[in-house]
Amino acid sequence: MNSRQTQLKAFDRLLTIMNDLRTQCPWDKKQTMQTLRHLTIEETYELGDAILDDDLEEVKKELGDLLLHIVFYAKIGSETNHFDMADVCNSICEKLINRHPHIYGDVKVENEEDVKRNWENIKLKEGKKSVLEGVPKGLPALVKADRIQEKVAGVGFDWERPEQVWEKVEEELAEFQEEITTGNQAKMEAEFGDVLFSMVNYARFLKINPENALERTNKKFIKRFQYLENKAKALKKPLDQMTLTEMDLYWNEAKKQ
Repeated sequence: MNSRQTQLKAFDRLLTIMNDLRTQCPWDKKQTMQTLRHLTIEETYELGDAILDDDLEEVKKELGDLLLHIVFYAKIGSETNHFDMADVCNSICEKLINRHPHIYGDVKVENEEDVKRNWENIKLKEGKKSVLEGVPKGLPALVKADRIQEKVAGVGFDWERPEQVWEKVEEELAEFQEEITTGNQAKMEAEFGDVLFSMVNYARFLKINPENALERTNKKFIKRFQYLENKAKALKKPLDQMTLTEMDLYWNEAKKQ
């Protein structure tokens, strides 16, 4: 691995290149925080894909893309004298020091849960009106549910045992099934949301990341379905002309791959 000096030199090189691009490249000169926002979100998802695929070479590349965006925002901030890269770094350093009193102070902790609880209590002392303020409104619903539950658990609003959470899942499933019999679409949707929320909570107790779990299943389904499509092409038989029995045969083949 590279030395600290080499790493700092590489970061300085990136800052220098960013300065050059901002002053000399027609595209880079036109960018604003607003125009970069959707690109940053895209880069974040690409990093997430690389992590799920366990492709470390791709993780390295995507981290570089994301780091470029961070440097870009800092450069734009410096042009309006609001903040620069040093301010960004010092801000997160101060936050980390303040929120880790068990490292930089005299607070004692026994485990990870103590750390999480301290973190949320410190945030409230910093002026947060709610522990849920830190949950971005634009998060996908599944991720948001997970973060909400983590946040409230951090201040003690939580179940004591996984069995209790599973009982809640079963309760919500029964309520969902009951609404299905009534045929009321709005109530069915509401109860289905409760089922998903309770399942996310149960996943947390089992230390399963629900977003990662679902995305892995998505990838698995895509891979198997594309195997089915390729089989259909090889047979020169459109999928919509295959019987379910035929499809099931190749689907099971895909599962064995």
